[in-house]
Amino acid sequence: MSVTLSTQAIWVGDQKTFDKTLGDLRNAKQIGVDTESNSLHAYAEQVCLIQFTTVKTDYLVDPLAGFDLSPLHTVFSDSTTEKIFHAAEYDIMCLKRDFGFDFANLFDTMQAARVLGVEKLGLSNLLADLFGIDQEKSFQKANWGKRPLDEEMRAYAQLDTHYLLRLRESLAERLMQKQRMELAEEDFRRLCYVEPNHRNTLLYTQVSGYHLLKPQALRVLDELCKFRDKAAKKMNRPLFKVIGNSALLAVAQAQPKNAWDLKETKELSPRIAERYTKDLLAAVERGNAQPPIDLEKHRRPSQAYIDRLDMLHEWRKKTAKKMGVLSDIVLPRNILEEIAANKPRDLKELEPIMYDIPWRYQHFGRDIIKTIKKSKPI
Repeated sequence: MSVTLSTQAIWVGDQKTFDKTLGDLRNAKQIGVDTESNSLHAYAEQVCLIQFTTVKTDYLVDPLAGFDLSPLHTVFSDSTTEKIFHAAEYDIMCLKRDFGFDFANLFDTMQAARVLGVEKLGLSNLLADLFGIDQEKSFQKANWGKRPLDEEMRAYAQLDTHYLLRLRESLAERLMQKQRMELAEEDFRRLCYVEPNHRNTLLYTQVSGYHLLKPQALRVLDELCKFRDKAAKKMNRPLFKVIGNSALLAVAQAQPKNAWDLKETKELSPRIAERYTKDLLAAVERGNAQPPIDLEKHRRPSQAYIDRLDMLHEWRKKTAKKMGVLSDIVLPRNILEEIAANKPRDLKELEPIMYDIPWRYQHFGRDIIKTIKKSKPI
């Protein structure tokens, strides 16, 4: 069924309303949380809305209104208050980047669903499958930085948290039934420590395929990326809305010498080629006038490491199939690679590698050691 909420969320756009909201949040045992950002509409993404839901009501907090949001730190870092997100990682990264918040006591409904082996993980899918609720999707690419937000956008944002407490209870019950709550809680704790992505000073690394370019072409790509970054910043637009990555890569490969050559670059639209002819050609010229960029060659790992990694991957795949989950639920990739690199000989040596995932250590530790012992010695 399509849903229309009977009550509107409280718009928190001034200090007085925020202070009242903060009181409710600090007293709550559970809080649904979501954020909306303007990544599709600005050069530097920022959080433009923070949604909260308590058992009492829904709140829409406006970070662009100018009042001090730092008191929310005590809410997010309070270990006695459970913060319920859906797909928490991105929200946490954004909140840490913009406000420096710390986090404790999370429940991520998407990760809970992954631990349960649910295939369709979107919030709209879960609400529809579990409660028959049809969630509106038309504002996923909206500009959340505009003000004022119309009533439809506010209602959409409100729905993102309104049912999170109810969804959490349903998923938690299923986790308990499957005896996977402790497994899920390991991942919730790990989410508290994700760090925000900062804009890489090596701009060319944002372009997929850069490592395939010849050294001089890579230097040209670097200059092209610097031009695009400067133009995007000046216009306050996302990089992809200035020139796409595939077009920049194509220009770096072709290294056009004149306007005609530039127009012949298939991945570059005629409109973009005409608009930025002088800038793109100048960037190519600057790149060719500078020393090439030789990427540091990564040393090939030993065959023994590759064998261990392959065997661990195979063990993980089989275990995941038995559990009915994706492989990374059994063992996160970074920990699997660390185990392969350190080749622990027994549980004592394995334990510090898996110190922050004790459930997995307890349930999979012996199998991991057996798998490593089957691999060829160095």
